[in-house]
Amino acid sequence: MSENKKAGQASRLPDGGEAAAPTPQNAIAGKRDAYPALPAGAVKKIAIVIPAYKAAQTLPGVLARIPAGLHGQLYKIYVVEDGGEKVPRSTTPELLQRYPKIEVLYHEHNRGYGAAQKTGYRAVLDGGADIAAMIHADGQYAPEELPRLLAPLVAGTADMVLGSRMRDWRSALRGGMPKYKFVANICLTRLENLAYGLRFSEYHSGYMLYSRKALETVPFEKLSDTFHFDGEMLLVGAKRGLRVADLPIPTHYGDEESHLKPIQYGFEVLGVIRDYWRGKYDFPND
Repeated sequence: MSENKKAGQASRLPDGGEAAAPTPQNAIAGKRDAYPALPAGAVKKIAIVIPAYKAAQTLPGVLARIPAGLHGQLYKIYVVEDGGEKVPRSTTPELLQRYPKIEVLYHEHNRGYGAAQKTGYRAVLDGGADIAAMIHADGQYAPEELPRLLAPLVAGTADMVLGSRMRDWRSALRGGMPKYKFVANICLTRLENLAYGLRFSEYHSGYMLYSRKALETVPFEKLSDTFHFDGEMLLVGAKRGLRVADLPIPTHYGDEESHLKPIQYGFEVLGVIRDYWRGKYDFPND
């Protein structure tokens, strides 16, 4: 594995405050109001990717919560139906009529969370979009935050954006994060930072946004098809020198159905760390 780059000086945020000193991956830390809202008339082609599995009840609400001003600036909304033929579809004719920018991508069978993202990001690259924002179909991650999270990508000050629940621990608990998940997130993240030589506030958020440069730099097709895809994207992107904005987001845990098995997930994180030390993520530069 290549040696980490030396940490640099603290960078200045648009609101006048200072971000945390860049770590080896040149991460950009930010407060809730560190970046302005997405400016009107942004020239970037922005696409949204939504992996969908048994989400017919929640997907319409998620789409409705995307700020109206942003809807007009979107290039495409890719909904990846990952249920296969035996699972009811998340999209309906009425929904497609209401949101004409939706393009539905179908999997013949359930291939997994990471695989659904890969399908979406391939479509983003093939369609010529400049930015991809990934949100969940169950509404756990607030679509209302999209303009603020997109801003550093539109401005060109970051290559990737991590929407983190753990930059404000008290907010995470107030938002209903179960205490066992809260403690596990902290412990696993500290272990991952130590193992990777990085300094992210968490690796376990599903609110991720990417520039085209990031999707072309990270060989995402070689990453896992599982819930660990997001953390692997952070790891590989950071090690390849991409600028990552680590920004806070509100936490919400409601009655949405989770397909993640916590104990299994924790052991799999340890497996990712092991694989990192074995050089699995040392992909040759294309």
